[in-house]
This record gives sequence, C-alpha cells and structure tokens, in this order.
Amino acid sequence: MHVIDAFRLNGQVSIVTGAAMGLGKAIARALAQAGSTVVIADVQLDVAQQTADELEKEGIKAIAVEVDVTNPEQIDRMVETVLNKFGKIDVLFNNAGISMHVKAEDMSNDDWMKIMNVNVNSVFLVSKAVGKVMIRQHKGSIINISSMSGIIANTPQHQAAYNTSKAAVIMLTKSLAAEWAQHGIRVNTIAPGYMKTELTRPYFEENGGMVKQWIDLTPMKRPGQPEELAGIAVYLASEASSFATGGVFIIDGGYTVL
Repeated sequence: MHVIDAFRLNGQVSIVTGAAMGLGKAIARALAQAGSTVVIADVQLDVAQQTADELEKEGIKAIAVEVDVTNPEQIDRMVETVLNKFGKIDVLFNNAGISMHVKAEDMSNDDWMKIMNVNVNSVFLVSKAVGKVMIRQHKGSIINISSMSGIIANTPQHQAAYNTSKAAVIMLTKSLAAEWAQHGIRVNTIAPGYMKTELTRPYFEENGGMVKQWIDLTPMKRPGQPEELAGIAVYLASEASSFATGGVFIIDGGYTVL
C-alpha cells in the first residue's frame, strides 16, 4: 500500500457529533473528502440537515440524525438508525461540547452539571453505545475532542468547569484505549487551542482585551481555523494511524509550549 492510500476512508461510515456547524462540520467534511460516508449527528436537526444537504451537493454521502448526546435513549436510536442504514460504524468522532466563562465561586450547580453532562458524560455514553458495535466488528476508531484546557488552566477567563471536563475527556480517552485495544479499537483525542468558530466568534469580536492576551500567548499569533484540524482528524480515523491509541494530539499554535 502506498503511504497516501493509508489515509483513505473509502467505504467507511463515520459518526460526528455536534457536526452541524463549527469544528464538527469541518471534521465531517474532511472525513467525507477522504472517502467516508458521514453521519451529521446533532441536537439541532434542521441545521444538521442543512449541513448534510450542503455536503451532498459536493458529491459527499451524508445523512443527518437528531441526537441529544446526554440522552442514552436517543443515542441508542442514533446507533440503530446508522446500523439499519449502513450496517456498520467505522469511526466515531465525539465533538459536541460547551463552555462557560464563570468564576468558580459564582457557578451554579446546574451549570456545573450541564458542562459535565455535555462535555464528559456524553463522550462516555456515545462511546459506550458505539463501542459495543465496534467490539462486535473487532475494529474501529474513536476520536474525542478535548482541549489544551484539559492540560493547562487558561487565563484570563474563568472556566474551571470547562477545564476540568476536558481533562476528564483526556483520561477517559486513555482509559478506553487501554480497555478496548484488545478488540481492535483505537481511541485518541485531539486537544485544540483557541479556534475561531461560530461558537467562539463572539469572543474574538467582542472581548478585545482578553483575545489580545490569548493571541499574545500563542507563538503563531493567531487563532486556529476549523479546517486546520482536518488533517489530524483524517489521520486518526484512517489506517495511517494504526499504531496510535491513547494519544493526545495538541493542535494549539504553540500555546502550551510556553
């Protein structure tokens, strides 16, 4: 096999959660361009369908599935839908996540639990449901979006809950990688730095002083673009990364080297 062929995803089926927009959309497009059929899984079905339609117009096979990734019953329905339509799941990309900038002493219990449910519990619940399928298949790749915030405490914003949740995703990734390697399942995580997406755009446009500090602390002196995660996403989904599991791949413009 030529090296470049190892990156191809022809004939594969990939689920990307939170794929209606932002990082998830860019990742879904990248996997599809590498040859995979993609499942745009999102709580916003209308936006997910628009994304699927957009990809279809580009010659990409995509379907939209509504799912609340914190709801086990909806997750099971999503897995059943994908299996009924395609008969397998080769790649799972856990991308759904939220953030809040709130001082720890001011954070409500409800907001803390909301972040943990969306950012941590959902990764476990979706991985568990899809992992059962992959165990039967004796093969699969699970890729989780964590963050450089799971490795360092960001400044000047207050986000103890977010940082904690992303650190938990990194340890969950390592734990699942250790447990499921025997089943031919690889589990890795991508830890992005500051990325300019639909969700983070207000920070870049409205919080001038804070954004200046972010950029000053980033050696490359700019935020990342969603498309700049495409290469690592395809690598981890494909056979090109066949010996990589439990890895934390930091893509942060150099932020964490300082």
